[in-house]
Amino acid sequence: MKNNIKTSFCLLLFMSISAVIIAQDTATIKVHFLYGSIPRLAYRKTEWRSSGGIMGGHVGIELAPNCIMDFMPVGRVHWVARRQNKRSKFAVRTNPDDFWSISGGHSAHVKKATVVIPVSAAQKQVLDSIFSVYTTNTPYDYAFIGMRCAAATHDVLSQMGIMPTYGPHKIYFKIFYPERLRKRLLNKARQENWTVLYQKGSERRRWDRD
Repeated sequence: MKNNIKTSFCLLLFMSISAVIIAQDTATIKVHFLYGSIPRLAYRKTEWRSSGGIMGGHVGIELAPNCIMDFMPVGRVHWVARRQNKRSKFAVRTNPDDFWSISGGHSAHVKKATVVIPVSAAQKQVLDSIFSVYTTNTPYDYAFIGMRCAAATHDVLSQMGIMPTYGPHKIYFKIFYPERLRKRLLNKARQENWTVLYQKGSERRRWDRD
């Protein structure tokens, strides 16, 4: 019920913004990357342990101010993706700290990168449609060999024409974890002169690098 309220709030806010930008024919979305990390040796007893370690991290898309959509597992993760009994959802977060603290660290202490992407009104409408459908009926299972946060985000961006389109199995391996998508998107940001915002993580941890 609580998630439905968040989804409805974000959808209403998102549609209101979309209606405004149709006349302007331009807007921006933000793709947020949380870097993977492990505690440095001297702090292993006091620092949080994050899933995935250096190759972990997370990624989500900010659709509107304080409205982030990210792909998440529900319950025990399948080893191989299934068509039935999907253990997944596209979560809706109206508090950004909920997104940044997903691995256990505080929002102020984690390493972040945010890519600000200009989009047309048509692209925004595509995202509007994806958001409405995917948050109601998850399109695929969350699995170790299957769609996870990075592959799912790439799927959304590819439908908007921002990233290339891959087949359903190819995407599993090309975008296996967030670093794979992050490096591709940061490279595209340099080519397109998009804004990228960074936050340096706690020095008590060893962070993934670009």
